[in-house]
Amino acid sequence: MESRLGTPIRDEMHAIPYDIAMNLIHINGSQLEVKQIAGSSHLAPLVFLHEGLGSVSLWTQRGLDWPQAVCKATGRAGVVYSRRGYGQSEPVPAGRNHLQPDYMHREALDALPALLEQLQIEKPVLVGHSDGATIALLHASRFAVSSCIAMAPHVLVEQVSVTAIAGAKVAFESSELPDGLRARLGKHHADVDGAFWQWNDVWLSEAFRSFDIRPECRRITAPLLLIQGLDDEYGTMLQLDEIALAVPHAVQVRLAECGHSPQRDQPQKTLEAIADFLQARD
Repeated sequence: MESRLGTPIRDEMHAIPYDIAMNLIHINGSQLEVKQIAGSSHLAPLVFLHEGLGSVSLWTQRGLDWPQAVCKATGRAGVVYSRRGYGQSEPVPAGRNHLQPDYMHREALDALPALLEQLQIEKPVLVGHSDGATIALLHASRFAVSSCIAMAPHVLVEQVSVTAIAGAKVAFESSELPDGLRARLGKHHADVDGAFWQWNDVWLSEAFRSFDIRPECRRITAPLLLIQGLDDEYGTMLQLDEIALAVPHAVQVRLAECGHSPQRDQPQKTLEAIADFLQARD
């Protein structure tokens, strides 16, 4: 399959150099790792929001720099950043149970607006994955955005999510092999224990079981694209069903042979869905 531009994205991303700048930016008392990708000054830039254990570098998997590929396919500039405690951003304090059940609200309503203000970005296109998709939905429910793209979002807690995250805890605690979960994550996070436990602790806490942002989703008026794999191990299609009830104008893409990461498991189809969605609204 070819992209909207007529070139397979794995070839396209190497064809033309794309200007990239990496910085540490001071936001709300913390230094955040931020990558900026050059693009059109006439189109709303893409802002990429990573998953629960993600980072700037973890957007690149199986040889594909996903944000760069999306920016090139759409002609837009991009911003990719690591939340506090992830990637090369400032670590969280030592210890456990750092995050509270409203941590995605705080990121969407406090940290992200501060970052956008410092970068002088108004009405971005948000591209979020997993926790990042939830953050994108929450931000779009309160702030003006050009569009919102949510890949494998969580709007309520399902037992399948809790089971998968409990399995990740076992894998992290028992992985001493060079290719184990701890070692793989350690390549992307300055403080791998801080990155893992703040996410894992909050998701497995009793207080988080009542997490539910369906009421907030009803306030989303911006164009919304939902993408999820039919084989998602962290959530069922209930997530998309519930968002569609709250946001009737949402466009849905449900991908076969795809797990929790559409950009990794079905990069071509996911890129095409995003490029076509944005082109129709340019």
